[in-house]
Amino acid sequence: MSIAIHPTAIVAKGAELAGGVSIGPFCVIGEHVKIGARTEVLAHVVIEGHTRVGADCMVRNFTNLGGPPHHTGYRGEPTELIIGDRNKIWEHVTMHIGTPDGGGVTRVGDDGMFMATSHVGHDSYVGDNVILAHSATLGGHVHIGDFVMVSGLAAVHQYCRVGRYSFIGGLAAVTKDVIPYGLVWGNHAHLEGLNLVGLKRRNFDRETISALRSAYRLLFAEEGTFQERVDDTATTFGQSTPVMEIIEFIRADASRPLCLPEREV
Repeated sequence: MSIAIHPTAIVAKGAELAGGVSIGPFCVIGEHVKIGARTEVLAHVVIEGHTRVGADCMVRNFTNLGGPPHHTGYRGEPTELIIGDRNKIWEHVTMHIGTPDGGGVTRVGDDGMFMATSHVGHDSYVGDNVILAHSATLGGHVHIGDFVMVSGLAAVHQYCRVGRYSFIGGLAAVTKDVIPYGLVWGNHAHLEGLNLVGLKRRNFDRETISALRSAYRLLFAEEGTFQERVDDTATTFGQSTPVMEIIEFIRADASRPLCLPEREV
């Protein structure tokens, strides 16, 4: 099978391309890269370092494979990224090579889907049939078993293990190991207070900030029902435009849940 290389692509001497590989416009393929049969590399892709991409993969635009690890101890050693067969790697995905202290290899299995802007950190192991949704992030040294789904904007902390067939919900922050077949989600936002730094940077005067702080304490106190506190706050601080903006925001769509403080204010 023939190899197709777009005239604007740069393929370094020493790169190994198997039969049926296609390299699209403005791609850069490094000298230590190996790409398996029938893999398609679309536009503006950079594959560098000691990186091996398997057969029948699709690598979409602006992806970077084999970049140096985000690790302060890395000194340019020839560590590796090894990617298996039939993976779909979408736009702006990043996968880094390993570090000498972490075993030197980042491994990705077969038949995975890595959606836009997802990331596989250095020295991680990703099994077969894994899905990383948009912006899902794996820190260094993470172990992901087969058939795991990591939902959008979720992050797995370095050194965590995620067992086979488990599901990580969107926006989750995973800092502990996940048993096989488990379902985890959480770390949803809660209200921590007012953005006092931002208010000061935007030149809100002291009187306005003081009114907002007092209104916040009344609105999220423990006494009475929430609706009663909303009404009391509106009555007490009706002359404060910023406070009434908060009240109107709450009243505008009562069906929407609000981020609330986790502790008494």
